[in-house]
Amino acid sequence: MYDLIIIGAGPGGYEMAERAGHHGKKVLLIEKAHLGGVCLNVGCIPTKTLLNSAKHYVHAKEAPEFGVTTGEVKFDLSKAMAWKNEVIETLRGGIGFMMKKNKVEVLFGEAKLIGSGKVQVGDTIHEGANVVIATGGSPFVPPIPGADQPHVMTSTGILGIDTMPKSLVVIGGGVIGVEFASFFSSLGVKVDVIEMLDEIIPFMDGEQAQAFRKALKGKVDFNLGCRVTAIDGHDVKFTTKAGEEKSIKADIVLMSVGRSPNLAGLGFEEAGLDFDRRGIKTDDQQRTNLPNVYAIGDVTGKSQLAHSATRMGEVALNTILGKKDRFRTNAIPWAVYSMPEIAGCGMTEKQAKEAGHNVATASLPLLMSGRFLAENGKKGAGSVKVVKDADTDVLLGVYMFGGLCSEIIWGVAAMIESELRVKDVQEIVFPHPTVGEVIRSTMFQF
Repeated sequence: MYDLIIIGAGPGGYEMAERAGHHGKKVLLIEKAHLGGVCLNVGCIPTKTLLNSAKHYVHAKEAPEFGVTTGEVKFDLSKAMAWKNEVIETLRGGIGFMMKKNKVEVLFGEAKLIGSGKVQVGDTIHEGANVVIATGGSPFVPPIPGADQPHVMTSTGILGIDTMPKSLVVIGGGVIGVEFASFFSSLGVKVDVIEMLDEIIPFMDGEQAQAFRKALKGKVDFNLGCRVTAIDGHDVKFTTKAGEEKSIKADIVLMSVGRSPNLAGLGFEEAGLDFDRRGIKTDDQQRTNLPNVYAIGDVTGKSQLAHSATRMGEVALNTILGKKDRFRTNAIPWAVYSMPEIAGCGMTEKQAKEAGHNVATASLPLLMSGRFLAENGKKGAGSVKVVKDADTDVLLGVYMFGGLCSEIIWGVAAMIESELRVKDVQEIVFPHPTVGEVIRSTMFQF
């Protein structure tokens, strides 16, 4: 009898298992493939590893502008892929070590929920006082004619290519699509993005989304408000918002229109679990309708971010341990690891107005930062936009692109969680020279 059975060893599952084991709980962690889940094996980590290789390539090509003379710069895809695989294996080993250190039992196999407290793997039924479902999600492939061809890939497949394409069409202008568009375009690949909506990254501030696309002008062609109708061989056919029919030829087509929760074949219907196509329904403590059964991460449909899954696991564990906690969605930071990077936290200007706030905004370019100028040159693109309630001065959101904004945005999450006013942030001392201090400088523009 286990204190806790966790189905799925992604960031939500394995970190929850580690912490539960640290608290002395007897834990069984079940995983059907590899420790680390999608994020480590075919998601966050491999994409960021490849993007880092591309950044080294771009920086080497730009080095003469900053006084560094180099020879011929080349990108070796095979070496980049080998490094990506080494990173994955190293991190898998690290997770395995942490499971052993915290006495978490790891079982590889496909799990099926039998009911509250019972999980079947193969012919064996395991019992636990609590069960946590952390089965994650998978790439969604819409029923587009021709989508089943071998050169039409999801994010999983494109991470294993051994030859660099000369041209790429990305269907979908969300986070995954933009990151891969950035990676391939920086290496000289012709990239076209086809997005059904009127703007990329739907949760990004509209003004900054436009500025970001402008920064990629000449590198990536964005076709917005367009619907793909078929993939005829290597021709991607689509209809524009005006009804015009067009097509783009590409060596590889990346399908990145979203992800679906992994719900099938896990016994959820038979067990009486409450879920729909969007995910398992949970409360703020991650409890499902079944007693002592919890769900965390992408499978809930709440937030498809690895750090959200981790936080949900912490909330579920605290609830099991009798500690008061809840999953809050008002200050979840997000980042897109493109070139330049994009990050945000809190409400956009549009969202704040829709929520009934009397909104005030202020913006500054990142070139206001001496460090940003020194490291990126006068052509460096980037900005910060701050959203606040004009009546209360409470900070509602910060959106930025450029530089390493993914490493900065956590500070905004802390500010919003603490319900700081803009004048409170103005009293915080930021180090100089840093890119992050532009956030504070922007707040003095009100």
